[in-house]
Amino acid sequence: MYFGVPTVWSRLVAEPDHAAALSSARLLVSGSAALPVPVFERLRDLTGHVPVERYGMTETLITLSTRHDGDRRPGYVGVPIAGVETRLRSDAGDPVPHDGETIGGLQVRGDTLFSGYLNLPDKTADSMTDDGWFVTGDAVTIGPDGYHRIVGRASIDIIKSGGYKVGAGEVETALLSHPSVAEVAVVGVPDDDLGERIVAYVVGDTAEPQTLIDHVAGLLSVHKRPREVRILDTLPRNAMGKVQKQQLR
Repeated sequence: MYFGVPTVWSRLVAEPDHAAALSSARLLVSGSAALPVPVFERLRDLTGHVPVERYGMTETLITLSTRHDGDRRPGYVGVPIAGVETRLRSDAGDPVPHDGETIGGLQVRGDTLFSGYLNLPDKTADSMTDDGWFVTGDAVTIGPDGYHRIVGRASIDIIKSGGYKVGAGEVETALLSHPSVAEVAVVGVPDDDLGERIVAYVVGDTAEPQTLIDHVAGLLSVHKRPREVRILDTLPRNAMGKVQKQQLR
């Protein structure tokens, strides 16, 4: 079995010979962050394997996963493991429908949940609801069949622009479908008119900002297009390979 974070997989699929060497593996697994759909599809095409994606946190351990013997869909992290329950709540604490479209804050309870932050009772209390659910801080959709899609961190990946809520991941996936884009991170930055302005940071030698803006506008609702595209040599990442979006903001 081979486990990797999305950064590993995106760099691997850029080297087809290296990716093909994994065709003899039994299982490929991705975690730590959402695997971009274009990378998922390219990995499948190059290796013959459909990767398993799963979701968890230090506080919860693994809570959601697609199954080695079940349906593995690009963009989804599956359903709760045995002993775990999930639910979605709005900013006001109201239930969010499991329609696969409406974004809510993910809450978890079950056997894998931690007992609290060491010597930080106030932080522990703030992270739990009155009826015992852990507030993950992640924005998620759940479909009628129970499949979860991680939109991102509610604090940074949900951009409130011009009265709309826009998931950064959806814009990133659209940008990654353009052949000039190798890597991308989308953030919201303060804007006097829009509240937040959608800005895309792109790694790609031949990327042209206006071309990429038009590309997104042609794939998604026009209000989801980046208002700016900034070209970088590399994206800031931590030791796990996760993009440090706070540095970009």
